Amino acid sequence: MPYARSSQLQLYYQRQGKGCPVLFLPGTGSDLRCKANIFNTCLADRFDILAIDHRGTGQSDKPDIPYSMEQYALDAAAVMDAVGWQSAHVIGVSFGGMVAQELALRSPQRIRSLVLCCTTSGGAGGCSYPLHELTRFSPDERSRKMLGIRDTRYNQAWQADHPEETKLKLAEEAADAAPFIKEPDGIIGITRQIEARSYHDTYERLPAIRIPTLVCGGTYDGQAKPEAVKKLHQQIPGAELHFFDGGHNFLAEDPNAYQLIAATLERICSE
Repeated sequence: MPYARSSQLQLYYQRQGKGCPVLFLPGTGSDLRCKANIFNTCLADRFDILAIDHRGTGQSDKPDIPYSMEQYALDAAAVMDAVGWQSAHVIGVSFGGMVAQELALRSPQRIRSLVLCCTTSGGAGGCSYPLHELTRFSPDERSRKMLGIRDTRYNQAWQADHPEETKLKLAEEAADAAPFIKEPDGIIGITRQIEARSYHDTYERLPAIRIPTLVCGGTYDGQAKPEAVKKLHQQIPGAELHFFDGGHNFLAEDPNAYQLIAATLERICSE
């Protein structure tokens, strides 16, 4: 299996496709063993995709030590080094979008363009929902809260009025939840990742990003709220902004999302 090394850690990655190099940075708790993933989208037919399991997730190492957003950016650069990439286009989704911001600010020479999806800057620009605060709730309460956070159409009032539909949606969410979380150190890894996420703040530094950037959000996203996505966009000079019909998972819900991302990257690659 392909692994890269970063700060004495092993990081699992996958690579597939042909064309312009695209580094894909996924969200909290992501695992490349889960399907569907980035390799099941239209991007896989058009680009050379490199995707990783962040430290603390998937088949990457999960040490029980504090993680930082800087380390996640260094991890991403280490994976690029492992495949011999000096630079790449970068797509970051949710937590991966936070890492992508940090990477672009720390290693601007390595980033050709940015696509930031359902993510925020933190700080004065607004934070994504504080997932670490959900640990005080029971599993059922946490699942119901997350349903309304990930898509504001399914808030507490909607759940009360639609009990059967709520059960179905909760069952779907449970089926999509990290199936490998009970592996050794799985809980430790995601806990450490969520801790690192809580310190994310790039807001004041974002004007330093001077590369083509596309910012995407979900109209009904209560995790990376539209107002915070707009502030992220406003801080990056020349960035484009698009909203799609969906919540935090709009990339899977609106077929136009990946098509627009692919068209944008193809346009940038041809310039």
